[in-house]
Amino acid sequence: MISVNARALEIARRMAADAEALGLVVSQLANGATVLDAGVHTSGSLEAGRLFAEVCLGGLGKVRFAHQTFVGAQDPIENNCWLPSLSVSVSHPVVACMASQYAGWAVKADKYFAMGSGPARARYAGEPLFEKLAYRDQAEVAVLTLEGRELPTQAVADKVAKKCGVAPENLYLLIAPTASLVGSVQVAARVVETGLHKMLEVGFDIDTVVAGYGTCPLPSIAKNDLKAIGRTNDAVLYGGQAWYTVETGDADIEAVIERLPSSSSRDYGTPFYDLFKRYDGDFYKIDPLLFSPAEVFINNLSSGHVFHAGQVDAEMIQRVLLA
Repeated sequence: MISVNARALEIARRMAADAEALGLVVSQLANGATVLDAGVHTSGSLEAGRLFAEVCLGGLGKVRFAHQTFVGAQDPIENNCWLPSLSVSVSHPVVACMASQYAGWAVKADKYFAMGSGPARARYAGEPLFEKLAYRDQAEVAVLTLEGRELPTQAVADKVAKKCGVAPENLYLLIAPTASLVGSVQVAARVVETGLHKMLEVGFDIDTVVAGYGTCPLPSIAKNDLKAIGRTNDAVLYGGQAWYTVETGDADIEAVIERLPSSSSRDYGTPFYDLFKRYDGDFYKIDPLLFSPAEVFINNLSSGHVFHAGQVDAEMIQRVLLA
């Protein structure tokens, strides 16, 4: 069986070995756990963000840098721009995206809090989402990526190691704030994952998805994490494009395709930071159908047909990412 933790550990060790060039700081806690700071007390780098994102995917995805051109409908000549972007290709999407990359573990210890994602989730398997997933990782190591502003403490490492059933010295914790180079990259690299989770939410059988590919503009780095949460979400919601290869009946796709893009949500059309303020900072008040790419394609291997819904919103991307 594929071990996402073992595969991610190889990447994390390469990052640690090349820490200076990548803009990382490596430290070891008293209990033996290894911490990779990718943006809390250091600058990080684009390459560190790329590798961080591949760790999140459990070594089952490849992230590459590119650029996207956004042309506004109002004035295509004057109102156009290009932005740095990334592409992500994923094999075993359910394992890579849902069992590993999805940010579903709220890591708390004493006063510490950070959102956890990455392959350690498949070792812990304590989230409600895992009731819908068959995959569990049995590795003796655990690699957890954290989105937060404070480095994890020994108490955090002890708690995570215990929940994962591994020795603390076999635990790697990677952390980057949202408002950082690495944070910007690793969130944009979730473009395939957000669409897959949306499929799950609307009742599509995600086990029929055999491959995923997506592109997303890199969010410009905001002055604080709250602003960065807005920009990183907007990059996916208004600029993200995803292509899924599935094997199922055409009717199954036709039943959900129009609900998959972010534009199917009642909250679509408002910058995410403004939505967050509207709902008093409560994510759970935001329409869950919003969290998905702007544009979705599905290629059905069973029939050869391609289904499409949604489109990139160039004006919104320019408005929120070039402010």
